Amino acid sequence: MRQLLLPITVLLLSACASNPVPPADPQQAWVDFATPTPGAKLVMAQRLDGKSVDDGRYFQVPAGSHELMVRFDFEVPTGGSFGGFGQTTDRTCFITLQYDHFEAGQRYRLEGRSLAYTPNIRLYDAARQLLAEERSVNCI
Repeated sequence: MRQLLLPITVLLLSACASNPVPPADPQQAWVDFATPTPGAKLVMAQRLDGKSVDDGRYFQVPAGSHELMVRFDFEVPTGGSFGGFGQTTDRTCFITLQYDHFEAGQRYRLEGRSLAYTPNIRLYDAARQLLAEERSVNCI
């Protein structure tokens, strides 16, 4: 499985690299992604207000209330056997965050974090103030 994941990831990233991110619309809010946790691999937009997004590299939303679903891929340790010590496997989770106060022209940062098997996402404003956090996840 891990051998298959690498070529797919490379293919997706190369496709993204050839398509530049559009400029931010000042009439909408912009949400960037980050993964500050070691072992975190990917935070990607999945759905906006229940609808699939065209480009998973960001969210751009009108002012107001929105439900953001992201895909978060990260590494988790495998069993405790001596032979498997230090090995990891990938985990994919879909996390939904509701935030009611997006403002047009503002930039936000959505961070995917994990502590062992427990992922969460946090939404920050440009001043790095925590606005929302979600731990409710659907992992596969």
